Amino acid sequence: MGVLLTTGQAAEELGCAVTTFRRLVHAGLLPELSHRGVRVMTPLAVVQALSTRNRAPLEQMDTREVAVLRVDTAQRVDDADRDWIGFAADLSPDSLLKALRGWWRCDPASIAAGGALPVTLSGYVVAVLTGLERWEKNTDGRHAFPDARLAGYVTDLATPRLSITSDHEGDQRLARLLLATRLPSHSGGAIAYVSTTSAG
Repeated sequence: MGVLLTTGQAAEELGCAVTTFRRLVHAGLLPELSHRGVRVMTPLAVVQALSTRNRAPLEQMDTREVAVLRVDTAQRVDDADRDWIGFAADLSPDSLLKALRGWWRCDPASIAAGGALPVTLSGYVVAVLTGLERWEKNTDGRHAFPDARLAGYVTDLATPRLSITSDHEGDQRLARLLLATRLPSHSGGAIAYVSTTSAG
């Protein structure tokens, strides 16, 4: 058997917080995990695959800025229109779309102008939403995108393994371009805005 790392060792190898790495574990994105008592052990090869992942090639997108949706591991919610909020690799495409398309504090026109909404978990693109031209606003001032399409999502971040879920050729291109890449972003809220020209 290859070398196994504890969650703390894996986080140190990646230069991230333990909680950041743990999100990837809880979202079901890492293969070949094992347990040693209460500890989750991750193969060194999986951690190395994550550490060498390329940055998202945002310069290949047709806009100067793209919004990024920063999410946590999927949590159950008691909403009328969805059962989950956030990301998990084992959610059905329909449940995942509902979990990601709203309700967020954001500038909806800027999101729509970007043409796509990469969804990141712990700094990796795990899903891509398109079809953002129309939005709704609720009484809390949060927005949702009822016509949003799930272009694709990641089921295994190490290999990586992608699930392309849209029939639109443009959606498929964006999904293949962005999924499983690294996309760092900084924001006090769920939505960050990243320049496509200064990426890299």
